Amino acid sequence: MTEKIPVNQKLLSENDLIAARLREKFRQKGIIVLNLVSSPGSGKTTLLEKTIGALKDKYRLALIAGDVQTENDADRLIRAGGSIVRPIVTGGACHLDARMIERSLESIDLDKVDLLFIENVGNLVCPAGFDLGENMKVVLMSTTEGDDKPLKYPAMFRKASVVVINKIDLLGLSDFDLASARRNAREINADLIFFEISCRDGRGLDTWFGWLTSLIEKSGNR
Repeated sequence: MTEKIPVNQKLLSENDLIAARLREKFRQKGIIVLNLVSSPGSGKTTLLEKTIGALKDKYRLALIAGDVQTENDADRLIRAGGSIVRPIVTGGACHLDARMIERSLESIDLDKVDLLFIENVGNLVCPAGFDLGENMKVVLMSTTEGDDKPLKYPAMFRKASVVVINKIDLLGLSDFDLASARRNAREINADLIFFEISCRDGRGLDTWFGWLTSLIEKSGNR
């Protein structure tokens, strides 16, 4: 009897092989790779703009910006001072996959990179299933969303290592509750690291920058 393999299973298996190859390449070169995921509008691009401004003169940053139809986010990151920025336009796909990342890296000299950010497509469903060879998935959520988001999208929060709660300057303008957001996220993944920030007024950003600095310094690439 011929065995039938579901297409999605075969696709993920191929993706995982490529991701493993990428992860080993990153490990050998001492590069920290963070896969940023969120719903649309949570503030990934703005956070990356602030991060570029804070770290670009000290560390070698590379950024891959995924989007469904435009290169708008990549253009913003270049204007913010990003010297190595590669856009990926998926043409409708709701996530990035490892093959897309591998192709983008063909034009990047990884010997000149300390930290690689992958800005995934705005979606908390599909990206959860695709390993990109990253060290960590970083989930952004904002105070303009529901504090029950971790319960609605458990797969993503289960696979993440870090949660960044953005737009804390807007606390009190909605029913969003920080304690509830933390509690709901820890119900899914007790090991999560949390950052509470405002890209608008700067609160919490120094702590975020300090954490990134410690990752780079510990990587052995400096």
